[in-house]
Amino acid sequence: MRLVTPSVIPGFRITMAFTLAYLFAIVLLPIGALVVKASSLGFSEFVTLAGDPRTLAALRLSFLTSMAAAAFNVPFGLLVAWVLVRYDFPGRKLLDAMIDLPFALPTAVAGIALTALYAPNGYIGALAAKAGIKIAFTPFGVFVALVFVGMPFIVRTVQPVLAEVDREIEEAAATLGAGRLRAVISVVLPILVPSLLTGYALSLARAIGEYGSVIFIAGNIPYVSEIAPLLIVIKLEEYDYAGATAVAALMLAISFAMLLAINLIQAFARRRYGRV
Repeated sequence: MRLVTPSVIPGFRITMAFTLAYLFAIVLLPIGALVVKASSLGFSEFVTLAGDPRTLAALRLSFLTSMAAAAFNVPFGLLVAWVLVRYDFPGRKLLDAMIDLPFALPTAVAGIALTALYAPNGYIGALAAKAGIKIAFTPFGVFVALVFVGMPFIVRTVQPVLAEVDREIEEAAATLGAGRLRAVISVVLPILVPSLLTGYALSLARAIGEYGSVIFIAGNIPYVSEIAPLLIVIKLEEYDYAGATAVAALMLAISFAMLLAINLIQAFARRRYGRV
C-alpha cells in the first residue's frame, strides 16, 4: 500500500518537511507552551480561576456573540456574493473591492469609526436612541463590530463556488416545473452548503479573537460588555499571569471544540452534497 500518491511533481519529502517544521514553529509551539503553562497551575487552581464569575461572563459574551455574528453573516454574505456573481451593473467592481475593506482596515480604526457611528451622539446611534435602543457600550455593539469584521469571510468563500455553478442546472430545474425560488433552494443552495460552513468557521474564528475593533464600541464594562481577549490583557497588565493563562486555555479549548464540530459537519456536507 502506497502512503503517498505518485506524482510527476518532485520534492514531496522536502516540502513535507518544511510544512511540518513551519506548522510546528508557528502554530503548535505557541499552543503547546500555553497548554504547558496551564497544566502547571494545578487542577484546583485552574478550576478556581476558570470559574470566576467575571471570566465566565467574558467567555459567554465572546463566544455567544461571535456565534450570533457569524450566523447573521451567512445569509447576508450569501446575498452579497449572489449579487456580485449573478448581476452586471455599474460599479460592481468597486463594490467587490469594498468587501475587502475590513481585511485591510486597521482594527483600531474600524473600532473608532464604528463607535463614532453607533455612540449615543453618533449618526446612527442618535437615531437609535430616539427609539430607545442603545447600541454602543452594550453587547449589541460587540455584535455589530463582529458582523463588520466577519462579513468578508462569508462572501469570499461563497463567491468562487457560486461562480462555478452551471446555470444549466437551474434551467433544468425550471424545465421540470420548479419555480425560481425553489430552484435556488433545492438545486443551488445544497451546492453552496460546504462553502457556507467554511465561511462560517472562518468568520467565527476571526470574531472570537477580535480585539481592536471591539474594545472601543463595547465600553468594556465587567459582567456586561467585557470580551475575553480584553480580560486576558487586563490580567496581564495586573501581573496576574495565572488568571490570564486560565482564560486563554479555556478560549483555546472551547475554540478547538467548536471548530472541530464545524469541520465534522462540513465533511458530512461534502459527502452529502458533493463538490461543484
